[in-house]
Amino acid sequence: MTEMLGSQAFDKAAPVTLAASANAVLPGALGNAIGVVLEIAGSSSQVMLDPHVLETFADSADPVVASAGSVGSQIKMRVGGTWLIANIRSLRLVEGTQNRIAAQVDFLGEGDEEKLTGKLYKFRRGVTRYPVPGTQVFPVSTADLKQVYAADDRAFIEIGTVYPTRDIRASLYIDAMLGKHFALLGSTGTGKSTSAALILHKICELAPQGHIVMVDPHGEYAAAFKTNGAIFDVSNLQMPYWLMNFEEHCEVFVTTSGSERQIDADILAKCLLMARGKSRLGQEISKLTVDAPVPYLLSDLTNLIGLEMGKMDRAGDTAPYLRLRTKIEEIKADPRYGFMFSGMLVADTMQSFIERIFRLPGDGKPISIIDVSGVPSDITSVVVAVLSRMVFDFAIWSRNEPKRPILLVCEEAHRYIPNERNADNSSVGRILSRIAKEGRKYGVSLGLITQRPSDLAEGVLSQCGTIISMRLNNDRDQAFVRAAMPEGARGFLDSIPALRNRECIICGEGVAIPIRVSFDGLEEYKRPASDDPLFSQLWREVGSEDQIIARTIKRWRSQGR
Repeated sequence: MTEMLGSQAFDKAAPVTLAASANAVLPGALGNAIGVVLEIAGSSSQVMLDPHVLETFADSADPVVASAGSVGSQIKMRVGGTWLIANIRSLRLVEGTQNRIAAQVDFLGEGDEEKLTGKLYKFRRGVTRYPVPGTQVFPVSTADLKQVYAADDRAFIEIGTVYPTRDIRASLYIDAMLGKHFALLGSTGTGKSTSAALILHKICELAPQGHIVMVDPHGEYAAAFKTNGAIFDVSNLQMPYWLMNFEEHCEVFVTTSGSERQIDADILAKCLLMARGKSRLGQEISKLTVDAPVPYLLSDLTNLIGLEMGKMDRAGDTAPYLRLRTKIEEIKADPRYGFMFSGMLVADTMQSFIERIFRLPGDGKPISIIDVSGVPSDITSVVVAVLSRMVFDFAIWSRNEPKRPILLVCEEAHRYIPNERNADNSSVGRILSRIAKEGRKYGVSLGLITQRPSDLAEGVLSQCGTIISMRLNNDRDQAFVRAAMPEGARGFLDSIPALRNRECIICGEGVAIPIRVSFDGLEEYKRPASDDPLFSQLWREVGSEDQIIARTIKRWRSQGR
């Protein structure tokens, strides 16, 4: 049952439940019972709560008991020798002989009852036996939640405290979270970048010989991983152009559209294959393809295009060849593209590039921060596509080798995997979508970080087994996340707009049950450079404006060099 009952739903039930048996089943005789089960319907059910009894718990020293009966809190009920735990999704007042509160609840799981003390232990997800209407409902205590959220013997990291408790630690099961991908969502200013850095720092501490590649479009994370990460940008990335496959070559070198684009692409495919085949490495491969990452000289490619152009009979037929050759020469001459198209990058450096970028071995620095903020905007998506595809292709072609799983983290993911409305049909969207669907089979994990989940491609978010949602202010984003989350987490989802900064809702494979978490603080030197400017303070500072402008113009003109 996924919706609240209509306004007349309790009319028939009220005389029986509230009038005839209210005194017998609610306050007084039950001790600390706060209500009764009214209706059972699969995962979602109705519970009737007594507001007068809830008031007596409001001043409890236990913050969990004090919040009993509120939206997002948990309740428990006894069925045989087990305690069932349920989450309150919504509340409404029901008028009767006495006021009562109807609560819609989602069952989370069950735990065994200790016979002598009645305490809950050995909690597990899922329900094997449902209660019957009339079953008493009790508030959950901190001691109960410690059992519910107690980490089992699987590898885990602690990232914060469970709301509303002060000392129950929130854990993420790393193997389950990474094995089925994860997404970190949150509007700008909610602490998303710092929370992402916290999670990645914890993973690095747990696995100092791990293999993590993070695409950083704004240059925020280099400051956070100076001590335990390898930082790459346009000054030291040195990504050889010949690592691109044919599709990526087309994105860089082919500038036309429609039927002309197909003509240009056919010419490029023919000449690129011949250029790859001219190298010593290409000659050793019996069945060379245009996609094979074999080194070739850009000068060979332009010469071959010129030779093919010379075979044309009419001058009008040479336009596609001229377009291609001009574009290649233009990119070769532009210093902004030097990190990728430098003449120094012709040697076969594929092995050393993979070792550096994938941290094989990690040498205590398991994370690569790929800062693409300095990459020209027209080829940023191609650079991200090449890096992402290499992660995936490496995993595919190393299937018979000892496994080296890789985590690929993509900040501002909606830029690279846009939905159909914003689609630009780029290669990066296709490869990241493929990793989302097939990556776990080959040991590739995908971590998506975005402030606009509704702009992500349909289905990509649903491929993420663990969703970490911070506050989302946009209704469309909230609806998108709600659709991707499991049914049992719906009660938690309703609190997403009300989350404070550095708070989140986590559900899915990485946690035992959905939880609301307050993230731990992070030391200053481990934080990303993403703080908002303090206008009121910075606008008071004056002086040296002419020097600031002069230095800025110099960097601007030399493109950062």
